[in-house]
Amino acid sequence: MNYWLFKSEPTTFSIDALEKCPKKTTHWDGVRNYQVRNMLRDEIKVGDQAFFYHSNCNPPGIAGIVEIVKAGYPDHSALNPESKYFDPSASKENPRWFMVDIRFVKKFPHLVTLDELKQHPELENMVVNRRGNRLSITSVTKEEWKVIIAMSKDSQ
Repeated sequence: MNYWLFKSEPTTFSIDALEKCPKKTTHWDGVRNYQVRNMLRDEIKVGDQAFFYHSNCNPPGIAGIVEIVKAGYPDHSALNPESKYFDPSASKENPRWFMVDIRFVKKFPHLVTLDELKQHPELENMVVNRRGNRLSITSVTKEEWKVIIAMSKDSQ
């Protein structure tokens, strides 16, 4: 199993919105970065787990956990002219963008904030802590995962 961090602005799509979806499941679409596209297409697998991170809010942080329930497949929003994610250069024969399906696992009792993540020496190399990181999906090591799980329980 691999671990990931999926970022979403809570005003666009939050962990609470995911929990309200039918079967607490939805697709993660709209990614328009080639590095992240490659992760969705080639690396993220069924059974992997991810932190659901609320970004571009105050404070940003990890709100809970999701599980990958469908591996990478072509992002249909790229083919829909009505979608804000439409890409005229994409086609069914040559899909340019990919997505995965995620399912809600749990919401943390409190947000594990970015400031809290930055205070832990064990997390100093975590991608989300790097200055200038703008990727919407990043990998998380098993050790980082364990530290953050413990942090999520500390304030219960």
